[in-house]
Amino acid sequence: MNVADYPAEAEAIRSRLVSWRRDLHQHPELSFREKRTAALVAQTLSGLGFEVRAGVGRTGVVGLLHGGRPGSTVMLRADMDALPIQEISEAPYASTKAGVTHACGHDGHVAIGLGAATLLARHSAELPGRVLFLFQPAEEGDGGAKAMIADGALAEPVPDAAFALHLWNGMSVGRVSAQAGPIMAAADVLRIIVRGLGGHGAQPHEAVDAIAVSGQVLSALQTIVSRNVDPQETAVLTIGTIHGGTAFNIIAETVDLQGTIRTFSPAVRETVLTRLKVLLDGVTRGMGARYEMAVQGVAPAVVNDPVVSEIARSAAVQVVGSTAVVWYPPMMVSEDFSEYQRQVPACFMLLGSGNAALGLNSPHHNPRFDFDEGALPIGAALLATAATRFLLERE
Repeated sequence: MNVADYPAEAEAIRSRLVSWRRDLHQHPELSFREKRTAALVAQTLSGLGFEVRAGVGRTGVVGLLHGGRPGSTVMLRADMDALPIQEISEAPYASTKAGVTHACGHDGHVAIGLGAATLLARHSAELPGRVLFLFQPAEEGDGGAKAMIADGALAEPVPDAAFALHLWNGMSVGRVSAQAGPIMAAADVLRIIVRGLGGHGAQPHEAVDAIAVSGQVLSALQTIVSRNVDPQETAVLTIGTIHGGTAFNIIAETVDLQGTIRTFSPAVRETVLTRLKVLLDGVTRGMGARYEMAVQGVAPAVVNDPVVSEIARSAAVQVVGSTAVVWYPPMMVSEDFSEYQRQVPACFMLLGSGNAALGLNSPHHNPRFDFDEGALPIGAALLATAATRFLLERE
């Protein structure tokens, strides 16, 4: 298979990749507000000869590159949104927006996507088929993938396969994970409102203490995963916020609990939800209280297609060598790339970006998060190679 030497070409544009990334890092934008980022993407893709549609899924950008002869369509996706976190950084490219920063690497994903677009555009005459780029808004739990799909991002043309990657500080720079099966979990947002009867703090017998009820609820919920989920399966049930009470001498009438459920298996998810209701019914009724429960799905599990994953693995071997292509254990974090996987066979890769020697190993969503920019040319070459290998294999 004659695939261009994308790693060498990507290394040659390293300074451009770094410049894009640092510019984006200095000007982060929250979900569905990525107007400056989208403008940069659209302008760059237009300059490379792509057909460009802006405003897809509100602030997303779609770019289509035509190859030199007929063939299949492959999709590449990069997410663009930042997080509402105050950055702690002394880097010269630190965020200029108070309370907003790229603490998950999406600035790097955009730079990598533009890099892959640059490489593929150079070789478009050699490609059979088309490459569809999606630069997606609002990945961080706000439904950006669904918005782009609803706006026709996958409709014309319909992709035959899709690839994406995520910079990952849990792996050293230069390593790649491209494996079949589950990679990231399904995520649900859970909200429980416990309703009691307010009263005077000195007369508890005349009230139903929603805080006391919530305490029992919290204890009961901890048994769901430990005692109801098969130990060979995996689930997480976390309560992240509790709000209740107004004063030291008032018995709280309501308590608001919010958290998240993470699962890989739909059957396990159903078990968790069923046990939640059973326990809440029993605890609240037994203590004279009531409750309301709402569960909102954020994203299904990321599960990689075996055929497409083998192409991704071959591409990774070509770019970084076989010893640097590693297996990575599935994680309970979520990613809405899974929405595309519901419609298109796809592989979601992890690209190592950590470098402990340089102090670039803070976890994602941390105010000190930063990554080794040596991952940028690797990522650009990886996406370009995967896309090219797919198109050539399908020819």
